Amino acid sequence: MAIKVGDTLPEAVFMELTENGPQPVATKDVFAGRTVALFAVPGAYTPTCSAKHLPGFIEKAEELAAHGVDDIICTSVNDVFVMGAWGQSSGAPGKVRMLADGNGAFASALGLDMDASGFGMGQRSQRYSMLVVDGVVKELNVEKGGSFEVSSADYLLGQF
Repeated sequence: MAIKVGDTLPEAVFMELTENGPQPVATKDVFAGRTVALFAVPGAYTPTCSAKHLPGFIEKAEELAAHGVDDIICTSVNDVFVMGAWGQSSGAPGKVRMLADGNGAFASALGLDMDASGFGMGQRSQRYSMLVVDGVVKELNVEKGGSFEVSSADYLLGQF
């Protein structure tokens, strides 16, 4: 069963590449007492994710902050090194935190995982965005199929 507006995020541990190497980051440490724009992509460096999804949140970081967003998080079922490199090459540092859901545990716990084996990608996360306030989902925008319509930074900004 998929997460819905009003639900509390499940406990999970992401990995984040820092100056000190890979570090575990618990959901409670990311979301407790904060307003967070969270978005997920099926894969780092994939066409829509790299050309539209991540860049949109990077470009709108200041506007989201002006609406009270404390942090913008991008997650994907990729390893921490891929997420770190993708963030660096995309200009994310200081604007969007790149948190790896390497084994897909967070995507699965949300009920927003998908089987992308047909594309040689295995289990992945669906594309979505959400606004999370103190660990509770306030807005949730899950894309259908291969679409990119409701999970963009602009769409999320329209929900404030």
